[in-house]
Amino acid sequence: MAGRGTSTVRLDGPWTHRAVSAGGTQFHVAEAGEGPLILLLHGFPEFWWSWRHQLVSLSAAGFRVAAMDLRGYGGSDKPPRGYDLVTLAGDAAGLVRALGEANAIVVGHDWGGLLAWTMAVYQPKVIQRLVVVSAPHPLRLRQAIRTGLRTQAWAARHSLGFQLPMWPERRLVRDDAALVGHLLRSWSGPGWPDEHTERIFRQAFQIPGVAHSAMEYHRWLVRSLARPDGIRYARRMRTPVQAPTLQLHGALDGFTLPSTAQGSGRYVTAPYRWRLIDGTGHFPHEEDPEAFDEALLSWLTASGS
Repeated sequence: MAGRGTSTVRLDGPWTHRAVSAGGTQFHVAEAGEGPLILLLHGFPEFWWSWRHQLVSLSAAGFRVAAMDLRGYGGSDKPPRGYDLVTLAGDAAGLVRALGEANAIVVGHDWGGLLAWTMAVYQPKVIQRLVVVSAPHPLRLRQAIRTGLRTQAWAARHSLGFQLPMWPERRLVRDDAALVGHLLRSWSGPGWPDEHTERIFRQAFQIPGVAHSAMEYHRWLVRSLARPDGIRYARRMRTPVQAPTLQLHGALDGFTLPSTAQGSGRYVTAPYRWRLIDGTGHFPHEEDPEAFDEALLSWLTASGS
């Protein structure tokens, strides 16, 4: 079966690959540039390569850019536990320190965005600035799913199917991971991804352990709702975010609806900016990297943002 080795994710480009240990877990990181650190956190069903455009553009703009494979993905370790957002936030904060920095600008997409929101509350000293892409604040997401059974809950209905044991993992990798390609196409705007891009993500999902690890993210999010750990998490996440925050979202996102994400500013007391990227769906940084980079870099270089 194609794409079964971690060498699949060590793609060539104007970046370097390295393994970085943080908190007893080893993470694969693609790194480029010099300057203030920007940590890039990918979402589902992708890996670090989703940030390939930004590794180039942000490093050219004078930043040190590190795109990590999250726990369970790509070339990073795939332990049996630790797929809750609190542990994942600790992973990312530990990686910042392992890279020799006290803090970083953190940019997260989809699950990486939920993780970034969590870092801003649980690891606030590590967050210099926060950028969330296609990801509402976790409490806003809970509210939207609970009250929008025909809107956000329906759009995210696949997460309910992911709660079953074993079967979702098998379905994700079946037929050369065809479902991964289907999810990418159905969540994006018209014309994305191209055949080569889809092939890369489908291969990466066939690395042993990735499909199961990815499912554990979804299982924790749903199953913890009524458990003590989930209740503690929800209470803690009421703490206001005190880092300057930019929220970017594809105007055509049919998976995480713009109306769901837009209410997240209520949880931020620092300067906050909301921006829709026209013509894009759930993956705006890949679907229209020029528009995405313009919005991101103008915010990063503006004073008082």
